[in-house]
Amino acid sequence: MNKKQIIWLQIIYWGFNFFGTVITPNFFIPEANRPELHILRITYFIVKITTFYISYLVIFPKVFKLEKLYSAVFVFILTLVCFASMRYALEEMILPSTLGFRNYDEKTGLLYYFFDNIYNSSLTTFIAGILWILEKYGVAENDKKQLLIEKKQAELQALKTQINPHFIFNSLNNIYSLVYQKSDKALPAIEELGQLLRYSTKDLEKDSISLDKEIGYIDSLIALEKLRIRNPELLLIKKDIQYPHLKISPMLLVPFVENAFKHGDFRDKGFEMRISDHGKVLHFYLLNFKAPKMKDTVSGIGIQNVKKRLEILYPKHQLEIKDSETEFIVDLKIDLRDE
Repeated sequence: MNKKQIIWLQIIYWGFNFFGTVITPNFFIPEANRPELHILRITYFIVKITTFYISYLVIFPKVFKLEKLYSAVFVFILTLVCFASMRYALEEMILPSTLGFRNYDEKTGLLYYFFDNIYNSSLTTFIAGILWILEKYGVAENDKKQLLIEKKQAELQALKTQINPHFIFNSLNNIYSLVYQKSDKALPAIEELGQLLRYSTKDLEKDSISLDKEIGYIDSLIALEKLRIRNPELLLIKKDIQYPHLKISPMLLVPFVENAFKHGDFRDKGFEMRISDHGKVLHFYLLNFKAPKMKDTVSGIGIQNVKKRLEILYPKHQLEIKDSETEFIVDLKIDLRDE
């Protein structure tokens, strides 16, 4: 329950209370139409609402401790004293001296007066306590959930910003190699990288992008990497996309492909990549052959970030990574039906 709901509960409660205490008796109880009784009902309502907010804003926050139930006794006593004292001051001191009438008999003692007001103050104390607990613990729980959401969003944004520099670093290394060799492929590589940067700059800040755009990242990356591969025809790529507008977190699949190019053996081998979305369940499969003496394939920052993002965004995902001496396989399934 949030603060706005707590406020509306108070407005509704006091609306019904005012109607029942001050207005209703005038219509259903003929003898209640006397002016002095109407004034007494108004003073009674003033005492109730004043006591309520003194309890709600001061007494409960300062005195009541949920883990110490005996504190409820002190709250009750303080509220009773507050209620009875204000009512006594209004009805037994101010009204007699100004308008010439009082609520109780003039001979009523203070002790009796306090005991007689236990019932009247109890409901006010109870309602104030319930609403205060709802606000303190209900709103606190909502704030806690909101903080967790904001923490996850901040963590995701940090993870995504880590992916981008790592990806650029590897691409620049490739282009540097082409320029150093004075290859005609250098200029197309720069153009392809520019296209990738335009994608990432615009979309990394978004929570999700369309599946076809994520695949577009992969296509651009592969096109860039093909410029340096001796046998690009060995790259086996199969795409079976029926729902291109499904939403997915940006740069979620790209690091796997980038990792394959970074650690793969492309001298006389290629890789196999399959992407499908049958039943709106994304199935991403990638097999690449590892270069000799290549170790710790999955220790890169890109793969680790993807794992963390998957845990946060898609807790029901299925990810299998097989890392042998000669092969590296990624088999990922994500249900995108609710995205």
